[in-house]
Amino acid sequence: MESPTSTKVIVEPAARLSGLVTCPGDKSISHRYALIGALATGRTTVIRYAPGADCLSTLECLRSLGVKIRYQKGSGDTDSFVQIEGRGLSGLNETSEDLNAGNSGTTLRLLAGILAAHPFRSTITGDLSLCHRPMGRIIDPLRAMGAEIQAESNCPPVTILGGQLQGVVWNPTVPSAQVKSALLLAGLHATGQTTVREPTLTRDHTERALTLFGVEVTRAGLAVSISGNATPRARDVRVPGDFSSAAAWAVAAAGLPGSEIEIADVGLNPSRTVLL
Repeated sequence: MESPTSTKVIVEPAARLSGLVTCPGDKSISHRYALIGALATGRTTVIRYAPGADCLSTLECLRSLGVKIRYQKGSGDTDSFVQIEGRGLSGLNETSEDLNAGNSGTTLRLLAGILAAHPFRSTITGDLSLCHRPMGRIIDPLRAMGAEIQAESNCPPVTILGGQLQGVVWNPTVPSAQVKSALLLAGLHATGQTTVREPTLTRDHTERALTLFGVEVTRAGLAVSISGNATPRARDVRVPGDFSSAAAWAVAAAGLPGSEIEIADVGLNPSRTVLL
């Protein structure tokens, strides 16, 4: 029996698809541009920032850490944008509030790498689902770099007492772009060089974003390295369309003979486009 407030939606199958598709900004890239922009010197403007809850959690956490942020939601043909007043390396403020990452594991993991280098205590938590996800794969290397971290059963909430970090060579046994990203962001602040030797190549959104903000990142085979005390330079950036959103349209069009669609301005990072 339907509830009085329920709405029935009937979807009729299409014989073919045609037209122009515009996808929202890429979530993975939006997170990284916001976090790196907060560590830069000067104002960064991120155009087409992803509108979802996960990326908004990243902005709220940064605000709690003293970063001035202006967010304008997109409407119609107008792209969303975020203006971020960067605070430089180790420039975030201590907060007595827990940082709420919501359901965003990306927010928690990447922010943990940054906070591991800040000389104060901070706690990152999230919703019930996030608090059941193990975080040992970022906790162990960040501890090896010099951060003090507490987390019951290696799950959130994660409490970090940051400080001066030492670069490490880390050999993860499980490939993870988020773990790699957390270590590279920690390595920005560390003494010496930080190297992650991946068991297999993972998405390189963070390496590309750091390079875009003027930070040198080197790769030799499966090893990616960054040197410490490398302050990003603020700049205006545009987030490409989300490939995951585009993929649904591409698959649907491929399965319907006679279809012809254009999916505009989509990010085609080779590390993510296996579907094509």
